Amino acid sequence: MFISRKLGKAIAILATLALLITGMTACNTDNGGSTNQTTPQNTTNSDNNNEDTTEPVSDPIKIVVADAKTTHHLNLYVAKELGLFEKYNLDVQIVPVDDNAAARDLVVSGGADVFWTCPTTAIAAIANGAPIRTIAQVKKPCTSVLLVPPESDIKELADLNGKNISGISPTCEAIISLTVATRNAGATFNLERLAGGPAIQALQASQVDGAILEEPQASIAELEGYVRKFDDVSANIPCRTINASEGFLSANPDTLKNFVKAIDEANEIILADPTAENIVDIAHNYTGAPKDAIIHGNNRLLFGITLEVEGLKKLADELVAMDDIKENPGDSMFAEAFKGITWG
Repeated sequence: MFISRKLGKAIAILATLALLITGMTACNTDNGGSTNQTTPQNTTNSDNNNEDTTEPVSDPIKIVVADAKTTHHLNLYVAKELGLFEKYNLDVQIVPVDDNAAARDLVVSGGADVFWTCPTTAIAAIANGAPIRTIAQVKKPCTSVLLVPPESDIKELADLNGKNISGISPTCEAIISLTVATRNAGATFNLERLAGGPAIQALQASQVDGAILEEPQASIAELEGYVRKFDDVSANIPCRTINASEGFLSANPDTLKNFVKAIDEANEIILADPTAENIVDIAHNYTGAPKDAIIHGNNRLLFGITLEVEGLKKLADELVAMDDIKENPGDSMFAEAFKGITWG
C-alpha cells in the first residue's frame, strides 16, 4: 500500500505538469495555428522608425557646354554659379571657345554636348546636315543695333545707301533684318566684317560710318556717345538659341530637360533684377565686360526658353534667299523631345 500511494502521487504530479504544458502551448499559438517565438529586437526591421530609407544618390550627370563668352549667355553662368544645375544633379562643364562657329564645331565633333549661338548658325548647320537640334530659346528680341557717331547724317534707312557699316557676318540675324529693311527703303550698304572690339575701334577711327553691335559692346559704344539707330528693325527677331547634339539628346532627353529647367530658373532670377550686384559680378567675371556697360544694357536681355518658331523659320527663309542653305529645315530643326515644353 505504501508504494502504491507514492506511485499515485507521482502520477498525479505528472498529470498536472502535462496540463500546464498543454496550456502554455495553447497561449503561444495564433489563430492560424502557427507558433510565435520570442526573438531579439531587430534594429534594421522595416517597422523601426529609425531606419534610413533614403535611396542612394547617383553620380551627377556631366554636360559639356561649348561657350563663346558673352553677356547674352548670362543665364548659363548664373545657373552655374548659383548652384541651379547641382539642384538637378547635373555636372555642367563650360568649355570656352573663340566664337559661335567654334562652339558649333565642338558639338558636331563630339567634344561637347550643348552650345549657345546666334540662331542662324544653328539653322544653317542643321539645314546642311549637322547632327544637332535646337532645344530652347535664349532670349528675344535680338539686341544688336546700329550705332553711329552723333554727327552722322544717317537719319533714315535710305540714308544708309552706299555707307560702310561694320558687322560680324551677313548671316547674323541683326544684319539680315537691317539689310532687308534697308533694301525695302531702296538702299544698300557695304558690310565690313568686323565684330565687337574691332568694330568699335573702326568706328572710333572713322573707318566706317556705323557699326552693328550686340551687348555689351552696344552699351560700351553708347556710353562713349555713339547713337543707337533703328532699334525697331530687330524688335521681332529671335535671338540666341540653345542647341544639343543629337547623340546626347537621344541618350539623355530627361537630363537635358532638367538642364533647361535650371536655365529657366536662372532666367527668372535675372529678370527679377538684371542689375543686382551678384548678377553684374557674374557677368563681369565670365565675360570681362565693363560693369558700367553691363549695368547699362542688362535690362535689354529678355531671357526666356520658349522658342520663337515662326521667327526662326523666317530667318531660315532669308538664309535660303541668300543661298546660304538650300531649303528651310522647318520643324525638323527643333528637338522632338522638347515639343510641348519649349515649342509646339
